Amino acid sequence: MSANFSWHQRPAVVTAATCIVALLLSSCSQDEQDPDAQIGPNPTLPSPNQYLLPPMHVAKVVGWHDGDKPKVADGLQVNALATGLKHPRSVYVLPNGDVLAAESVAPPPPPIRRPKDLIMGWIEAMATSAGNNEGANRITLLRDTNGDGIADTRSVFLDHLNSPFGVALVGGDLYVAETDRITRYPYKTGETSISDPGTKLTDLPGGPIDHHWTKSLLASPDGSLLFVGVGSNSNITENGMQAEIDRASIWEVDRATGRHRIFADGLRNPNGLSWEPQTHSLWAVVNERDELGPNLVPDYMTSVKEGGFYGWPYSYFGKNVDPRVMPQKPDLVAKAVVPDYALSSHVAPLGMIFYTGTNLPDTYRGGAFVGEHGSWNRQHFNGYKVVYIPFDAGKPKGLPKDVVTGFLTGNNEARGRPVGLAMDIGGALLIADDVGNTIWRVTAAPH
Repeated sequence: MSANFSWHQRPAVVTAATCIVALLLSSCSQDEQDPDAQIGPNPTLPSPNQYLLPPMHVAKVVGWHDGDKPKVADGLQVNALATGLKHPRSVYVLPNGDVLAAESVAPPPPPIRRPKDLIMGWIEAMATSAGNNEGANRITLLRDTNGDGIADTRSVFLDHLNSPFGVALVGGDLYVAETDRITRYPYKTGETSISDPGTKLTDLPGGPIDHHWTKSLLASPDGSLLFVGVGSNSNITENGMQAEIDRASIWEVDRATGRHRIFADGLRNPNGLSWEPQTHSLWAVVNERDELGPNLVPDYMTSVKEGGFYGWPYSYFGKNVDPRVMPQKPDLVAKAVVPDYALSSHVAPLGMIFYTGTNLPDTYRGGAFVGEHGSWNRQHFNGYKVVYIPFDAGKPKGLPKDVVTGFLTGNNEARGRPVGLAMDIGGALLIADDVGNTIWRVTAAPH
């Protein structure tokens, strides 16, 4: 899709794309195994399948209506902190309790070069939020002044940004990771907007392709460094290796100078960067590659080792070679780190936090919540929920628990899709729902 391409203005193109996808769905199928068999440290990995165009199944977006809201596990309750947002992708809680919601849409795509680009553009248009996203690409401040769990004050905190996602506050410096840069802004506690234009700390890999455009951001415990998730520029290097320079990696950025280095790589699309509270090690959730079938490749969460290589694009889940990548690199495959914990194929994890609060029941202490945005390339949907993975001694232990569900209707239409997660100052779980245009707030149910 070129920058001036509009699906609404090109009905013939949309119709053609619809017909092609319908043909794919009717003619390309593969047995789908139980998604639970691909959860944990040793997921079942079937033989890969290769396609000219892969099977696709997109949930039609219908949004939330008539007071509908997600379902939560026993012992919990959920309400909307804020509704009517414009594609909220991430949430960040300031020390005074204010919540920053990054309302963000993808940057303009490059010109269509292959028939597959046409189909994927249509898929993305189908999977995005209902309603008008004009005015997005900003950060909105939400404030609950009376403590009832509903934001009664809302203001545009930062505007005219370039696909913002990650936010981190260090002292009086607020950092925002846009798709192509990290910008530093001066912040004063309690202010509801920032007019200062900010100062660029460093450039990040951006366009013109910018396949994975979200940039997760996390400050080191001492505040001297920033860690940035930089996704690949393709599914599996189809845009050429030149387009992948400094991508599929986690950057370490010096906060004082902006100098950066690759902390770890081979991570196709790392998000949800978080510090594990017991070991204080860096963790991330990673979207793995597509188009090898509905059961490959499992997305995962993992501790991130300094200097570690995690396989992309040459192998997956350790040393399982991807036959599509040429030339192959057996030396890199030989040292590929096996991820700690598979989350199942195509659940698309985009948010993660370790829960350190006391509001939620004891069963949620110390482990990780993961926001699974949901699949588009399995006949039976996978993801579309928030799960909790228990931890013991700094490692995942046991199966995930479904915590927040109901994002799909009984007809498999999408009311919402969870993305970024945060914990507010009261210990509630916050969920950015980019399709439902809502920030949800989960708390313990009254006794």
